[in-house]
Amino acid sequence: MKKKYLFGPIILALVLFAGVVFVPSSWLAKLVPADRLEESAISLESNMFQGTYLQNEMLKHSKYIPIYGSSELSRWDPFHPSNYFETNAAAYTPYLIGKGGMTSIIHDLNFATHVDQLKNKQMVIIVSPQWFVKNGTDEQHFAPNYSSLQAYQLPFNKEVDEQVKRKLMQRLMTYDAVKNDTILYRLYDAYLNDKKVMFNNLSVPAKAYISILKKKDLYFTLLKDNSTNRHQSDAVKDKTWKELRAQANTYGEKRTQHSKFYIDDKVYKHKKDYIKGMEGKNKGHSYAESLEYDDFQLMLDILKQADAEALFVIIPVNGAYYDYTGFPKKGRQDYYTRIKKQIHDSGFTYADYSEHEHDPYFMRDTIHIGWKGWVYLSEDMQKFLELH
Repeated sequence: MKKKYLFGPIILALVLFAGVVFVPSSWLAKLVPADRLEESAISLESNMFQGTYLQNEMLKHSKYIPIYGSSELSRWDPFHPSNYFETNAAAYTPYLIGKGGMTSIIHDLNFATHVDQLKNKQMVIIVSPQWFVKNGTDEQHFAPNYSSLQAYQLPFNKEVDEQVKRKLMQRLMTYDAVKNDTILYRLYDAYLNDKKVMFNNLSVPAKAYISILKKKDLYFTLLKDNSTNRHQSDAVKDKTWKELRAQANTYGEKRTQHSKFYIDDKVYKHKKDYIKGMEGKNKGHSYAESLEYDDFQLMLDILKQADAEALFVIIPVNGAYYDYTGFPKKGRQDYYTRIKKQIHDSGFTYADYSEHEHDPYFMRDTIHIGWKGWVYLSEDMQKFLELH
């Protein structure tokens, strides 16, 4: 009797697992709710970033304009591009792709995965100075954000330029998340060193795992996202850009009554002790030299090959706070100069906000754009979309 109870749950689990693995993806895709894509545009769910299905669907529709970035995308207020364009019934809908820790290397892998869908695709890419620390993205920020599905697909991707693909694989192999995945690491090693027999042997389990990960992606797509708490605000409806900037000034002023450096009061209250301890701590720092520039160049190379129409947004630092920490102005200016040249040399357009370092209410806190900064971005985004 005990054996019956012991094996019952095991058999049930195996049956359920088999059902998950062998249900055709086409069947699962038909179960995706009609409003799922629209809902995901502001959800900022990791499952969407690390999967492929929703992004594949989004890239098919010209009305969706993806905005790639990192943690600033979740700093919601009435001036946020998603709210501005929805409230003003624009012909296009921003589709947010980014969270804390997502830097060039994460976006490189994502763009490589979708490269065949990017031709003439309009997009916005927000570039943060904080990405450009000396050693580039560390394991702590890479591991939670990278997509195992996209990483496994990379060696089999025949759309990406071969040299770019090899550089990207070599870079990915420096991270423990890839090193500790025995099949993936050996697959990359076999590909890069032309070990054809080894690569063909590893391709069998790799492709089987890709199939499982795609199913997992679809199952997560079927689930409703958590509540985003990003409510639409009509405060920005039918306003001129001048009126919106004035409105953003007032909005920001009310929310920085009890803080220094024009930082949101709630953030300042939470970080007050940390901020107090940062006085003069960043002397000698610079964003001028970083491995991130190589990762960023891979992004530019992939997008250029794809003939994507990208607007890069150069976010400033909070000048008052950075001055307080002793971070040299030269270390910031050298970054602005270098990143603009890199973008320009690759043939892309950029919106340069580096002169807004000391502009009150342009930044929401020490590193994130907000309020008036969003107004400038919404305006530049609209001009870019109308010109292309």
